[in-house]
Amino acid sequence: MKLLNKSYLRAKEIKLIIFDVDGVLTDGGLYFSDEGMEFKRFHSLDGHGIKMVKDFGIEPAVITARNSTNVEHRMKNLGIEYFYQGQSDKVVAFNDLLKKLSLNTNQVAYMGDDVIDLPVMIKVGLPIAVANAHELVKEKSCMVTEKTGGNGAVREICDFLLKAQGKYDEAMQVYLA
Repeated sequence: MKLLNKSYLRAKEIKLIIFDVDGVLTDGGLYFSDEGMEFKRFHSLDGHGIKMVKDFGIEPAVITARNSTNVEHRMKNLGIEYFYQGQSDKVVAFNDLLKKLSLNTNQVAYMGDDVIDLPVMIKVGLPIAVANAHELVKEKSCMVTEKTGGNGAVREICDFLLKAQGKYDEAMQVYLA
């Protein structure tokens, strides 16, 4: 993982992590059947990482520009309470989250892959790009993952946040006991 701009110190303050969907929680591919049904592939490691950060006090949220029933099902499965679809202006949902959770921007991380994510990414304390993100998104991020979107990049960041906040060892004890 490529760390820039004191990312580790910034990660200690994070109370909310926001994820984009296409290209971050998925590989960015849009799969359609002949009947027009849309399919998405989510990585199980990413899902478990999200559950772990939530269990250890970091609220996960999703803001996506697209609308998709299968994404809605996945968010419910992961227990993500703050889920915004159809957000062409992601800043509106971002501001709503700050208000609802009484947080300041330094307490927020955002993980994105494309330029539509930049209006929020430039406002948060810890902007994160996946390895296969657009070059400008990488340039504006404090961190760039080693893994690509939909292939464990989210888990990479969840583990990093838990380590930075001194919660990783405790999170792993359940599996090592």
